[in-house]
Amino acid sequence: MRKLLLSIIIIVILGVAGAFVWRSTEGSHKETAHVPAPAPVTVALAQARDVPIILRGLGTVVAYNSVAVHSRVTGNIVKVDFHEGQHVHTGDVLFELDPRPFQAALDQANAVLARDQALLTNAQADLQRYATLLKKSFAPEQQYATQKATVAQDEANIKNDQAQIETAKLNLDYAKLRSPIDGITGIKLVDIGNLVQANGTQTLVNLTQIKPIYVQFSLDETHIPEIRKAMASGKPKVLAFDGTDQHQISEGTLDLIDNSVDQTTGMISARATFTNSDEALWPGQFVNAHLVLKTVHNGVTIPQAAIQPGPDGNYVYVVNSNNTVAMRPVKVLQTEHDVALVDSGVRAGDKVVMLGQSRLEPGAKVEIKKQENISTVAEASKADSTPTTESPGSVQQNSGAAK
Repeated sequence: MRKLLLSIIIIVILGVAGAFVWRSTEGSHKETAHVPAPAPVTVALAQARDVPIILRGLGTVVAYNSVAVHSRVTGNIVKVDFHEGQHVHTGDVLFELDPRPFQAALDQANAVLARDQALLTNAQADLQRYATLLKKSFAPEQQYATQKATVAQDEANIKNDQAQIETAKLNLDYAKLRSPIDGITGIKLVDIGNLVQANGTQTLVNLTQIKPIYVQFSLDETHIPEIRKAMASGKPKVLAFDGTDQHQISEGTLDLIDNSVDQTTGMISARATFTNSDEALWPGQFVNAHLVLKTVHNGVTIPQAAIQPGPDGNYVYVVNSNNTVAMRPVKVLQTEHDVALVDSGVRAGDKVVMLGQSRLEPGAKVEIKKQENISTVAEASKADSTPTTESPGSVQQNSGAAK
C-alpha cells in the first residue's frame, strides 16, 4: 500500500514538472517568434575630403584666331608651300604668285626715279646759276621764279617715284602669301596655276589658331552672383570633360561672362581659355564645361545611393554602435559622380546604409553585409519593398551653395 501511494506521488510530481517545463518552452518559442531578424544592409563610411563646387554647362570649342586667306594682288599661283593640316608660324609662306609682273613694275619705278633725279639735279644747277645772275641783274626775276618752281616740281616727282617704288615692292612682297598667325592649315581650296584676284571673295585656305583655344559655354542666369564673386577673387578654374562627362580633357580659366542674358533661354554665355598644349581640344568640338566656383575643404561625402527622399526632405540611415539604425535628415549641397556632398546630418566616420533601406525604420536591427553580398541584399530589399504614397524629394545638384 505504501509503495502504491509513493508511486502515485512521484507520478504527480513528474507531471507537474513536465507541464511547467512545457509551458516555459512554449513561452520561449512565442517570445522568440516575435523578435524580427536583423535586416541585411550594406554600408559606407562618410568621408571628409576637399570637394570642388562646380557649375555645369554645355560648351563648344572655338579657335583663338581664325583667318580666311585671300590674295591682295592679282596673279597666277606658281607654288604652294604647305601641306594641308600643317602647323605654320606667323610669316611662313603659304602660296607664291608669279612674281615677274611685280618685279617689272618695280624695275620701271626705279628707272623713273633715276630719270627724275637727273632732271632735279639739272634744275637745281640752273636755279643756282639764275640766282647768281639775278644778283648782278643779268637775269630777270621771273626766270628765276620759274626755275625755282621747276625744282619744286622735280622734287615732288621724286617723292612720287619713291612712293611708286614702295608700292611695287609691297606688291612684289604680296606675291608671297604669308601666314598672319601661328596655327594649323585647313584644306587647300586652290591649286597651282589658278588665277586669283586681288581682294576677291575667293578663300585660298583657312587657318585656325588652337594654342591657346577658347571654350564657350552657357550657364543659368541665377548663378551670376556666384560667378561674379568667384571672378572677383581671381580667374576661376574651368574643366573640359568629354561628351560622357566622365573623362577630363583639359583645364583652363574663366575669362569673361557676357554682358547680357539671353531673354529667350534665361542663360548667360561664358568663355574660358585653355593653353591646349597637347591639342586635346579642337575647334567645333562639343564638351561639358565644369566651372569650379570654390573648394569646400574637409567636406563630408557619402554615396549618392545612401540618400533617400522623404516628404520632409532627404534623409539617410546611420548605423549605431549596437547595430541599430537612426534616420537623419541631410542637406545635400552637390552630387558629383554618384558622390553627395552633405552640409549637415552626417559626420565623417559615420556608417550610412547605401543598400537595403526599404526594410528599415528608426531603431531597426541590421546585419552589415560585405560588398560582395550586395546582390543578395538588393534581392532581399526588393522582395520586402512596398509601394509608398510619400512625395519624393530630389537630391540637390550643383547648387553651389556651400558656405
